Amino acid sequence: MTVGLPPNLPTPKAGVRLVLFDVDGTLIRTGGVGVRAFGKVFSTEFGQLDGFEKLKFAGRTDRSLVREFFGFHNIPPTPENFRRFFDRYVFWLDHLLQEARIEICAGVREFIRGLQDLPQPPLLGLLTGNIRLGAEIKLRRAGLWEVFTTGAFADDAEDRGEIAAVARERGSRLLGEPLRGDQVLVVGDTALDIRCARAINARVLAVATGGATLEELRQHHPDWAVANLTQIQPATVVQAAAEVPAA
Repeated sequence: MTVGLPPNLPTPKAGVRLVLFDVDGTLIRTGGVGVRAFGKVFSTEFGQLDGFEKLKFAGRTDRSLVREFFGFHNIPPTPENFRRFFDRYVFWLDHLLQEARIEICAGVREFIRGLQDLPQPPLLGLLTGNIRLGAEIKLRRAGLWEVFTTGAFADDAEDRGEIAAVARERGSRLLGEPLRGDQVLVVGDTALDIRCARAINARVLAVATGGATLEELRQHHPDWAVANLTQIQPATVVQAAAEVPAA
């Protein structure tokens, strides 16, 4: 026999059901291999590198970066040119990573293991501006790709807020129920990660393991901000989301 709640008592709010991680600067650091791969394609495939230094990579989507560079040189942003770019990009990314040292950011493995060991573990996914194959190449090299069940990528949309919406929808389908914003946690290392999380009213855990300092991240009002993932327990963020209304 199932015993229900006494009448007139509110149903307890579920905690975080879906945790979405950014890749570069949050899960791993590659020493700028992705940036170098971009430069290789622009120079060898399109014969251009002027203006490359103007591109700001942190928190951006791969497609938006390519579109911006195309604009510098009046290269038509056609589907064919995007396909041409990314076909060569994944070649160079894989090639350069063979000689690079990939560093898993402090506390990442322990934090993920802590999430998996919770009594009701959340679904783990990716929310990244990388194209899917680029993210897979990087994370396979780090031994982290198989950890994640779902995700959304620059293939899905050019805007990070739209990518976040896709990631939440995919998580909802896998869990068999629509997810509220307070049931989603985004872990990222830039102001743009915080902004895209807020686009779907998600919680945000900001980590200063990328280019931004802890104080810079705090200025954008994440729910939590830490130097790295050794400084916070998974249960803290998962359970707190069940107790506090989403922003």
